Amino acid sequence: MTTKPPSPVTHPHQARGTLFILIASAAFGSSGPLAKSVMQAGFEPAQVAGMRAGLAAIMLLIAVALFRPQILHIRRTNWRTTIAYGLIGVAAVQFLFFVAVARLPVGVAMLLEYMSPILVALWVRFVRHVHLPRLSWIGTGLALVGLVLVAQVWSGLRIDTIGLVAGLAAALCSAGYYLIGERGAGEQHPIGMVTWGMAVGAIGLFVAAPPWNLPVDRLTATTAFGDHQYPVWVLLITVAALSTAVAYTLSTASLRDLPSTVVSVLALSEPVVATLLAWLMLGEVLDPTQIVGMVVLLGGALLVQLAARAPVTPADPQPTK
Repeated sequence: MTTKPPSPVTHPHQARGTLFILIASAAFGSSGPLAKSVMQAGFEPAQVAGMRAGLAAIMLLIAVALFRPQILHIRRTNWRTTIAYGLIGVAAVQFLFFVAVARLPVGVAMLLEYMSPILVALWVRFVRHVHLPRLSWIGTGLALVGLVLVAQVWSGLRIDTIGLVAGLAAALCSAGYYLIGERGAGEQHPIGMVTWGMAVGAIGLFVAAPPWNLPVDRLTATTAFGDHQYPVWVLLITVAALSTAVAYTLSTASLRDLPSTVVSVLALSEPVVATLLAWLMLGEVLDPTQIVGMVVLLGGALLVQLAARAPVTPADPQPTK
């Protein structure tokens, strides 16, 4: 990843950016319960991730080609960013997170991936040499504490080296998603970048889980989601449209109005949505500790949002040798 900072971008529409990332996080949060139901029908995690990205890419390509074909044009100089966005922000994040989930408790895997706001803040501070307000650091720390409580990482905790490495790698790739997305959204239309990035990511995932190995006979089977039974293909289309196409588009678009340090923390509301949906639709227990964690997490996110109103200043210049 290049260390050259992106061109200066003003953020005149903080309310719009905040709305976009909160809706995106809610959409991302729905992917867990939806994907879990599909996996219970006999699909492997990598297969679900590949179908999710592949269907989302097809949907985006058709919709954009029909209504805004001009934004599918990407300058040659921007393809490098788009490919990195697809391989790192779409394929690698999903694949590594599923590996971590397979080997670690879900709460631990979630906590590892959502260390990305700290990594984004460290990159901005020490690579871009930008001072971040103290309130931003405090809010990020509170949000992570809240995430620990929501995820309940102490429940069934065990160590698995491969799972630990995969979770940390997912955090690095998630941080890369926000940083690359921030740069790309400032250079080109975010929907165009998401569309081609999703296609690149789907190809990357199909390498890990070839589509010709899919148990296609199970697509018409029904599986439980909440109190009802739905065909597997209906849940797959929903997770592709809502939890992928819409979520990635709004999340990346929010980076036009908010810095990556803010977007990555506001995105921590995703586990809150996932936990609430699992409670409502899948009957999973929501205990008082998780409720407290949600309040702490959202409070930390609010502090980061307030800190974003402060002017951003360069860090002290490094002495030359």
